[in-house]
Order: sequence, then structure tokens, then C-alpha cells
Amino acid sequence: MQARPGFALWVLWAALTLAPAACAQTPPQTPRLGEVSFPVSCAPGVQEAFDQGVAWLHSFEFEQAEKVFRGIARQDPPCAMAEWGIAMSLWHPLWEHPDAASLRQGWEAVSKAEALGGKTPRERDYIAAAAAFYRDSAKLSHQERAEAYSRAMQQVYERYPQDLEAAAFYGLSLLAAEPSPDPGLASRRKAAAVLEPVFAQNPQHPGAAHYLIHAYDVPELAPQGLKAAREYARIAPASPHALHMPSHIFVRLGLWQEAIASNLASEAAAEKVLEMGGAGHAMHALDFLHYAYLQIGQDEKARAVMDKVAHADWMNSQDRAANLADLEKRYALETHDWKKAAALATPPGAGLRLQAALDWARSLAQARLGNAAAARKQLQALETVQSKLAAAHDRYGPDPFRVEVGEATAWVAEAEGRKPEAAEAARAAAQEEERRGGPYVLGIPASEMLGDLLLEQQRPAEALAAYESALKQSPNRFDTLYGAARAAELAGKKPEAWRYYQALLQTCPEAEASARSCGRLLAPAASRTARACRAPASRTAASCASRMRSLPAITASSSSSPIETGLFQASRGASAAFMPTACPEARDRP
Repeated sequence: MQARPGFALWVLWAALTLAPAACAQTPPQTPRLGEVSFPVSCAPGVQEAFDQGVAWLHSFEFEQAEKVFRGIARQDPPCAMAEWGIAMSLWHPLWEHPDAASLRQGWEAVSKAEALGGKTPRERDYIAAAAAFYRDSAKLSHQERAEAYSRAMQQVYERYPQDLEAAAFYGLSLLAAEPSPDPGLASRRKAAAVLEPVFAQNPQHPGAAHYLIHAYDVPELAPQGLKAAREYARIAPASPHALHMPSHIFVRLGLWQEAIASNLASEAAAEKVLEMGGAGHAMHALDFLHYAYLQIGQDEKARAVMDKVAHADWMNSQDRAANLADLEKRYALETHDWKKAAALATPPGAGLRLQAALDWARSLAQARLGNAAAARKQLQALETVQSKLAAAHDRYGPDPFRVEVGEATAWVAEAEGRKPEAAEAARAAAQEEERRGGPYVLGIPASEMLGDLLLEQQRPAEALAAYESALKQSPNRFDTLYGAARAAELAGKKPEAWRYYQALLQTCPEAEASARSCGRLLAPAASRTARACRAPASRTAASCASRMRSLPAITASSSSSPIETGLFQASRGASAAFMPTACPEARDRP
């Protein structure tokens, strides 16, 4: 393909030597959204705005895009492609299925575009592709219509091989129509094969970078998305979503500091445009921030995120309660606070997904507390909600929460004393999750839960294998690293144990400020829920010293973190010097 001269949608402020007349006027600042060229046969004066609208689309800033396209429609009423843009702004692929109102508005826009008629065959092909998605929405499922759109976009892509926009939208359509499960990740690989040449030809194309991140947003492919992830925020810094999106790859690869920086920037940008979709972007960034903080032992910062959501006046009360409940669920499960997880309340008006997630968490927690009857009751509630989700598959996808039901079934069996059945169910859940492409980007891997259960059954060698499988899917997760270290130690594999403890320390450079982190790191192997930081400091220090003396000796370096230094001192028996350095909060805990 040969590059076509494209209109640069962004301008960099620079010190230029200008004529006095030119200096008298300050040019308007154009949002930096990347470089897009989508020529249309509408009035010449709307071309710049049209390119900008397409650029907003490519960064999933749908409210901004719709505003631009509606403005074009008012300025140039015969412009059929403005109606195409409105229709495309009402479908949010990869996020959620459009509701009835959006489908109706989208069909009205695409019908108007067809009636106005595109002035070129290319424009008519784009309009026909959009119509393929909106047509017969009452008869055809979302998946059927997404596949129809993708087939239509493939024809556009093949007819106009020099049109980079056709390639970008076709690549996205492949992801939007991805079946579940997708054996061999065929749709993602095909999308990447379409998008990579676009990114190579135009390294400033927002859609190419964005959609490549989505294509690679699974454990197996995540390393291939790192280049796009590190470029996308620089390409389109005016988009809060572009600032956030790289963190999908950073989280997949366990690059927690980069994930945190990405979402801090996204949240700050989103709060400036709350009325134009920024509220959703802000909450999405906070969700990722919460998860990343937990993976580096920064529990106080994770709690601060929860407090921010609890007081977010830019959300309505129902959304605020639902989002907070989801964060509280994650916090309780990640910190193994089973009592808190068992007591989670379902907020009024909670959707089916949140209901299922909370039933799942409560079932796991009750089982971990040994309350078999209560755990089974929650499992039955989860199965009831899961059947409702499955019945509404056009909205929620095929067989949702199947993995979670398997996980809860395993832990209920464990609580009931049926250990062989428990292990079998947990292993089946892990296999099902892998068949589906791996864990949700912010989820607890099923393989990690399998490891927890096998460790509970005193099968450390098998548990270690499960944890290592989970680390391949979700590198540098706090609990997975800790579980692998414990399992290796209990299995008598001291070099492996030390390697995982070191990895955990490197992942959590500031974990000394977190009592949960100290406990999870330093509790005796026999303690299942990290009780060390709930014990007096002297007892905890003795446990640390005992644990470290049993592991291979290391030497401290000038770059050692406080915890590493503390571990080194403890390994040499200097336990009294260890706890004030590495676990200060332990001194104050009852």
C-alpha cells in the first residue's frame, strides 16, 4: 500500500518566527488525536472536522465523535457520511452491546445516509457496511449483525487497498465479531495481521495502535502489544481512553508502575471532560488503578481509590454504589479478608453481572471460612443468576460466568470435605479459562485458585505447578508469586522458593508500608491467611528469621530495598533489626 497524504489532526505548540501580522492572531488549539485521512465528498469546509470525528471514533471517544458528526450534518445537510459517522458513534464495539434506543437511533442515521446517498462508490460501501449492523436488529442477534458488518468491511478493505481507514475499521470489526471461544485466537491474529501494516505505514494512526492493543489483550499475545502500548498515549494524548488503553498490555505483562502511571494520566484527563463521556473513562481508569495498587502491596492507595469512588459526585448514586461494591469485592478477595468478602452486600439495582460476581465472592469466602452450608447457598444463588445471564446471551455473550461457577463449586466441595471432587472442579475451571483465552485482565486466574486449593490440601508440588501456570498468564501478581513461593518452600524446593520471594520483593518496592504485604510475605508457611502482621512484632520477627534461615543465603547490595535489606538481616539472625525496617505496622497491630 502507498501512503496517501493525510491531514495531521494535531499541532504542536512551538516557538516560531512569524510575521507581525500572523502573530496578531492566536490559532485555535487542535486536539492531539493522531493522524487520520478519510476524504469525503461533502462540502470542502467540513473535511477537517470529519477527519477529527473519525479520529475520536478510533479512540472510542464516542460522545465527542457524535458531537462532531452532528455538527457536520447541521453545517452540510446533504452530507451522507455525516449520518454514517453518527451511526458509528452509537455502536461501542468491544464495550457493550447497544441498547434498543441506540439501535433505533443508529438505524435512523444509517437510513438517512442511504436516502441521501454517498456520492462515491467508496462512501456507499461504508454506509452499506454500517447498515449491515443495524438492519433487522429485532430478528438477528448482536453476534450475527457484528459478523455481517465485518464481512461488509472486508469487502471495503479489499476494494480499496490504499485506504488505511478501511483497514483500521476492518481490523476492529474482526475483534467486534470475535466468537467465544475462538480456537487459536484466530480473530485476534487476523485483526493484527490487518492492523500491523497500517501502523507501519502510518505510525501516528490512532486506530492502528488502539486496535492492536485490543487484539493483543490476551496472555498469549500480550508481549506483541508492547510497542503499540508505549506509542498510543503519545499519538492521541487528547483522549482519556488513549491514555488508559496502554495499561491493558502493562497489566497483562505485570508492569505495574507503567500501568499506574497510565491510569493516573487517564483519570486526570477524563475528569476534565466528564460531560462528554469522561465519567466512564475516569471510572475505568480507577478500576485499573485499584487492581495495580493491590499487586504491588499498596493497599492504602487501593483503599484511597475506593474512597474516591465512594465520594464521586460525577456518578449517579446507583452507579457509584455498584462500582464501589465491585472494588470492595476485589479488595476483600485479593487481601484474603474472607469475613469481609462473606459480608459483601449487593447494592440496590445491581445488574446481573454484579449480582453474579458478588454471589461468587461470597461463596468463595464462606467456603474459605469453613461455612459449607452458607457457601453452598451462595453457589446456588450464583447458578440462578448465571442461568439468567446465559438466557440473555445476546447481551452478555455465550455461557458467562461458567469459570466462576466452577471455581465456587470447587471450594464448596472442599468445605464439605469432598477433596477429590474439589480438586477436579478447580482443575476443570482452570482448563476452561485457558480454553477461553485466559483470565480477565483484572481477574484472579483460575489457575491461582487451583494452586490455593491444592495448597490447602497439602499438595504443594501440584500447587506450585498451578501457580506457575497462572504466572505465565498473569505475570507478577502478588498472590500468585506469594503462593508459588510458599508452595515451593513446602515442597522442599528452596532455590525456587527464594526466587519467587525475590520476585515478589522486586514487584513490591514499597511494600514495607503495608501490613498486609508484610504478613503475606513473611507469615510462617503453616499460616494460611498471613497472620504474621496480626501478631506481636517480636513473634513476627522470630518467624521471619526462622523462615529466612531456611532459605538459601543471599548478600545485600547497595540497591537493596528496605524489605530486601530486612530479609537479608533476618536471614543472618538479626531479627530485631528486621521488623522495624520491613514491617513497621506490625508493631502497632493487636
